[in-house]
Amino acid sequence: MVERAEPDGVDGPELWRAAVRRLTLAAVVAHSLGGLVLFLLLGFLTPFAPDGPDKQLLLNAIVGAVYLPLSLTLGSVWSIRQGAPVERWLRERRPPTEEERRIVLGQPSDFVVVSGVFWVIAAVLFTLLNLPGSGWGALVVGGGLLMAGETSIALGYLMSERIMRPITKLALAGGPPPVRFGPGMAGRLTMAWSAGTGVPLLGILLIAGAGIAQPDEDPVLVASAIAFLAVVGVAVGLVAITIAARSVAEPIGAVRKAIARIESGDLDVSVPVDDGSEVGLLEAGFNSMAAGLRERERLHDLFGRHVGREVAEAALRTDGEVKLGGELREVAVVFVDVIGSTRLAVRRPPDEVVALLNSFFAIVVEVIEEHCGWVNKFEGDGALCVFGAPTVRPDAAGDALRAARRLDERLLTGLVGATAGIGVSAGPTVAGNVGAQERFEYTVIGDPVNEAARLCELAKQRPERLLASQAVLWRAEAEEVARWVVRDSIVLRGRDEPTQVAVPVRRLTAVS
Repeated sequence: MVERAEPDGVDGPELWRAAVRRLTLAAVVAHSLGGLVLFLLLGFLTPFAPDGPDKQLLLNAIVGAVYLPLSLTLGSVWSIRQGAPVERWLRERRPPTEEERRIVLGQPSDFVVVSGVFWVIAAVLFTLLNLPGSGWGALVVGGGLLMAGETSIALGYLMSERIMRPITKLALAGGPPPVRFGPGMAGRLTMAWSAGTGVPLLGILLIAGAGIAQPDEDPVLVASAIAFLAVVGVAVGLVAITIAARSVAEPIGAVRKAIARIESGDLDVSVPVDDGSEVGLLEAGFNSMAAGLRERERLHDLFGRHVGREVAEAALRTDGEVKLGGELREVAVVFVDVIGSTRLAVRRPPDEVVALLNSFFAIVVEVIEEHCGWVNKFEGDGALCVFGAPTVRPDAAGDALRAARRLDERLLTGLVGATAGIGVSAGPTVAGNVGAQERFEYTVIGDPVNEAARLCELAKQRPERLLASQAVLWRAEAEEVARWVVRDSIVLRGRDEPTQVAVPVRRLTAVS
């Protein structure tokens, strides 16, 4: 299957035909403006000839009438042959080769080469043609042709670069230009200056010099010539600087808008790379940056899913290298475990067991995160949930108790085919990174963790299914404590002293 070279909705061959039509029109406009500059220069400089107006005007007109259509025809054939690989690439709807990309990016420069060759030939031809008549006429015609050619070439480059942008965007869709291709912002602004200001000023300078050399010349004629060239400079300069400014401002504006979208949180953004200069490198650099941000966000999300979002945020806020070790923290712990998971694994197919556990863990994660905790680890068919580390909470114990009650309700109504025991405890623990420098995890270690696990084991054997230690009630706010009642004093496995055990009032009423 052939890979398409253009995005959906774009007809490559039609795009090329439209570009050819616009390039032809641009060439006509550019060379017409160059011809206007030449006409004004010749019209106002030839009267200053020492031996009177030039005698070769008729011969110049005849040769010009022949040379103009001939040069336009040869230039068109030359340009069409240069662009043939681009037309073939767009017609075949495939990714461009490096050579085809080079041709697309170099098209404005090729316009300069083609036009420059014919303007230089014209300058040499008409200089030689006028040389026998008078040196002044040869100088005026040859210099005028070079100045007019410079104007038309600069305008033609600016217009063709803009016309080629849709095709340039397709050529660069697979990647940015390897290096800066063609003149950049400084070059384009220089072209605009030379076309609209430099050439008319040079013409004004020549007329002023001629007026100084011929003090008897009519001052009105000199002033009129200077005024006309000034008008030409203003008009052509406005056109040139507008085209040059828009060729730079529009892509930068697109990048600015894309940056604003990223600042608002939308990372799924890119800008078209439609320029071979440093402007295109800027566009490609922005796309690379946006892709890097998307990858970073994806890794952040994946990291958060593995270790918990709070731990991920804490790790990203750390300055420098993450170190092993921990610190003493007051935390609350919720331990939840499925009842009879071994029997479930024996009686049900593996895929059903996995689906059941995934539903169980989905409920656990949702409820714990709703109450500002995080799941520290999944242990087979159980989960250890922490409140108060790494982010300090003003009422971590109350958060844990509320989460445990809500989790009990959700598991009773939302988990079909299984039940779970829940244990809650609180107290001082060591919270930090445990493991080796190459591989570690953030966890909490201490008596509250062990106590919550023991209470979870006990809860799986009792009808309440949810037990909390007196230690967590001591640390919770009164509003939440009122929802619990101390029921028993039990010696937990591995301990010598009894532990005061509480159950939710709602649960106690339901069991009774």
